[in-house]
Parts: sequence; C-alpha cells; structure tokens
Amino acid sequence: MKNRRIIIGDIHGHYDALITLLEAIAPGKDDMVYFLGDLIDRGPKSSQVVEFVRKSPYQCILGNHEHMMIQALSNTGNKHNKHEVWQGWYHSGGLETVESYRDTGIMPYDDLEWMQSLPLYLDLGDIWLVHAGINPKLPIKMQASQEYCWIRDQFHSMEKPYFSDKLIIVGHTITFTFDDVEPGELVSGEGWLDIDTSAYHPRSGWLTGLDVDNNIIYQVNVKNNQTRKVPLEELVKPYKARRKLMKK
Repeated sequence: MKNRRIIIGDIHGHYDALITLLEAIAPGKDDMVYFLGDLIDRGPKSSQVVEFVRKSPYQCILGNHEHMMIQALSNTGNKHNKHEVWQGWYHSGGLETVESYRDTGIMPYDDLEWMQSLPLYLDLGDIWLVHAGINPKLPIKMQASQEYCWIRDQFHSMEKPYFSDKLIIVGHTITFTFDDVEPGELVSGEGWLDIDTSAYHPRSGWLTGLDVDNNIIYQVNVKNNQTRKVPLEELVKPYKARRKLMKK
C-alpha cells in the first residue's frame, strides 16, 4: 500500500477516542495525518488533545473553536468586548476546555501561541483542507478566518466546484444536520466532502478519519468505543439543500 494521507475531523476534546482511532488507522512513518481543527471544547480532555497534536509530527489547521479561544484569552480588544467574547466561547464549549486545563494544572500559554501559528488551510495538490469552507464568490486572497473557520450554507450550496482540480475536505458542520443523513455518515457536494460526524453530540458520538488515497473511512464511537473500517462510498451521502440548523 502506498503512503497514506489521513484526514481527521473535529475531535472536540475526545482524547481517548482520538487515540483509539489512531490505533485503528496505525499510521506508518511515511503516512501523513492532518487535523481539520476544533480539537477543543465540549469534550472532557481538550488540553490533552492539544498537547498530543502539538507534539506530534502531524499538521493541523485552525478551527472556529480554536479561533474563539484565541480571541477570548488574548490580550487584545477592549474590556467590554473581551467579556462578550469570553462568554461566547465559554458557553460554546469553552467551559469544558477551561476545566481540562485546570485538571492538568498546565496554563495554556504555549498552546495559545501554537494555535495562533496554525494555518487557515492546507493545499495538498489534489486535496484542499479547510475547517469550514470558502466563500465561492471571493478569490482566495480576499478570504480570511471568517470564511475559512465559520462559513456554512453559502459554501455548501455552491453550484459548481470552487477548484477544477482539487477536492475540498471540511469539518465544522455536523453531517447529520443535512437532510437524509444519518449519524456517522458523510456528506459530499459540488467539489467538497464534509467529514464532521460529531464526536461530542449524544445523537452521534462518531469520530472520523479518512484515508483519502484509498477511500477508506475509519471511525470510533466515543459512547461505546466501537470502531469500524468502511469503504467511503458506503458512508457518503449527496448534499441536499435543506439543513437542520444546529449551533456549532
């Protein structure tokens, strides 16, 4: 088997599931692993996830939850806005992240500095990795964290691929919020593939890794530690325009 590129979706603090998933995938020394961001929040072990990824040989891009943490804990902005930003992050899963750092006794300064250095996207040639998506009406040079970390419907409803020669792989939007998509299934649209199967949500619990070179899905469920290895075509569903809105 040739060298593999493994793409891992939103982990949201589920460190034990991440380790189980990587054991199932068993990356070799020449395989590459890429994380789509949202390492933190909502799950119980965000600090452990960040430490593992930061010290690993693998690459990671910035997610909207890292973006919120950076804004909440940085020294920029006025006090009134800072309070609003802090509250927004705290109630979007930041509480669990704060508690995970309190449990470890490690202040997140090094982790914050690392998060601030994360790229907004990675171009792998035939594959383009970004957390949330891109604005189909803007050129790349005019897009920033608001698009790359936060966009949803405008990206998903593209009528033609943004790139003619690249597949965009994203997380951010829970796949079962699309019509006719079951927990654990993936969603594909015009030039994009969404692999965020929502490890943190009680309706799902699936954490997904994609071997993009062999079209194989690896998954572990945080609720019962069930693992499975499935051909991509058995789990992917086509995009449908309506989507059930959920806060993410």
